[in-house]
Amino acid sequence: MTVLAALQQELENEAKTTRKMLSIVPADQLDWQPHPKSMTLRSLSIHVAELPTWVRMILETDELDFEKNPYTLPNLNTTEALVEFFEKNLIDCRDALATADESTFDKAWTLRAGETIYSSDPKVEVIRMTFSQIIHHRAQLGVFLRLLNIPIPGSYGPSADDMSFA
Repeated sequence: MTVLAALQQELENEAKTTRKMLSIVPADQLDWQPHPKSMTLRSLSIHVAELPTWVRMILETDELDFEKNPYTLPNLNTTEALVEFFEKNLIDCRDALATADESTFDKAWTLRAGETIYSSDPKVEVIRMTFSQIIHHRAQLGVFLRLLNIPIPGSYGPSADDMSFA
């Protein structure tokens, strides 16, 4: 299996679990946050849903400079809109991978804020890190949902909510 094929398979595997999590985000709780230093449920959910867009950005650019690219949170107010946003971004990610040139995977990609460089790694590693970020923030989303007493679907097997304990 090529590196590209492995990335495509990983994307599809993680998309299933991500879709399940996003589909249970309660629209009436989007402004909730568990702690003042935490993101709101809206911000976290949207971040999970938009992370697939990073793959095209990584493949088509050499860096992201936060100082030159200010971020605006998309205005999503329903669970359906959140899932649709994810699905649109997933299609974009699939398309970007389908046309990717593996010969560019070793080229450096830099994450910075002006002169401050956070990382500079081969593009293939940054794509893998993006998938890891989806998993990481999806796990945070699971904690948020648990705190809101929403049953959590399984990720890599059943969750405690999927199983009955005697």
